[in-house]
Amino acid sequence: MGFHPEWNEISAWISRSRRLFIKKLARNDAAWADSASNGHQNGFFIPRPIAESDFFPQLKNSNPDKPHIFDVEYPTFWPASGEVRNSTIKYFSLRNPGKANAKPRYEWQHTGIPKEQFKALSPASLLLVGKLEEDVSGAGYWFVVVDSVSQEAEIVETAFQLDADFHYGLFDPALPAAQTSVTDQLIGDLVQAIKDGTLERFIKTQAMPPPATLASQAQAKWLSENGGRDMNPFSIRNPGDAVMRISRDIEYAIYKQAELRFRAAQVARILVSSGGDPIVNLVRGFAELDAIFLSAAQTRKSRAGLSFEHHVERLFRDGRVHHEAQAVFGGRRPDFVLPDVSELNANGDAVIVSLKTTLRERWKQLALEKPFGAIFLATVDDRISSEAIDEMGRNAISLVVPESLKKANESAYDGNSNVITFTEFFEIEVRSKRPSLILPL
Repeated sequence: MGFHPEWNEISAWISRSRRLFIKKLARNDAAWADSASNGHQNGFFIPRPIAESDFFPQLKNSNPDKPHIFDVEYPTFWPASGEVRNSTIKYFSLRNPGKANAKPRYEWQHTGIPKEQFKALSPASLLLVGKLEEDVSGAGYWFVVVDSVSQEAEIVETAFQLDADFHYGLFDPALPAAQTSVTDQLIGDLVQAIKDGTLERFIKTQAMPPPATLASQAQAKWLSENGGRDMNPFSIRNPGDAVMRISRDIEYAIYKQAELRFRAAQVARILVSSGGDPIVNLVRGFAELDAIFLSAAQTRKSRAGLSFEHHVERLFRDGRVHHEAQAVFGGRRPDFVLPDVSELNANGDAVIVSLKTTLRERWKQLALEKPFGAIFLATVDDRISSEAIDEMGRNAISLVVPESLKKANESAYDGNSNVITFTEFFEIEVRSKRPSLILPL
């Protein structure tokens, strides 16, 4: 089990809870655990809206000599190690207490937690806290840390529909399902198709839309929401945030609705095959069911990369940036070459832009492209470590990230010279340094 439980155990704890708090950990929420000396933090901060809710135990002033400090001690349960900790929440209500210039301060610090469970975490990891229906070993709360690069983090993000700009929130422990109206409509459609003997025809009409179609629908929705006519990166505010929102939230929501209808119909066909007993069909058709769900997982992963590519290309196209997509040279095929592959090595203005929705170790192959042009790696991944960012810098690779991720407390991007935003890429690297890349009207 280790210090980071698997999803089936996390799910079991969620089901025993009446309320759930999820926080994407900021750098200072976990950095203390990797320090030789704990310093003054030794825990994580509770956001003000959560602290002022009724989720955590009520704080009181326990020291009349320091009336600006409120605190509470309470037992907490940590399933990863099976231990109960005597934890403390402290609220320092004033800055410079006792002085004429004392001002309100909003810091709720949670200490008394297992240091080892916060060690060596990837940026943007998650903290899950459940308020239990019934105490466990005298504790009314359980805590689990989920590393952001784990499969469990992906499941949590999907199950609770955490948006790209998620930082923290309170949730009902019942895992969110599709909207009732959408679900009921699908059930009715499937029941009718089975009754009419038209299930095969229904499945054909529910085929998954091509990636380009999904991307176009998502872009149209974003433009409608924001009152825009195009996705010109030189005129829209924060183009990187726009791409992240379209790809990770809007398009994914459209995709999930289409996937539900298509995959549910495929499974229904197996369960009602030849009018037989559904249990018998389930067992005999297990291999086929397994193939359906494997295909679904693989399609989701490939969709994310294609989605990102479509939306970045829309920025290039609407900004009239001369580019060539999927150009092949020297046995390599980067996502984009600016202006085109014929210019590589011809002058110093050629640019190679590669896209990775998630990096891990796959960025290292880009170092081989250094002789051909300036290398920019665009990503919406907020889990990249400081060590990886430094290594990319030593390999002359510049990261291009959404504007909100560059300054986010949860990521390790801020303060790194080789990390720029989408806005900076288009304004500085294209318009200022390489104006010839912009095609005339």
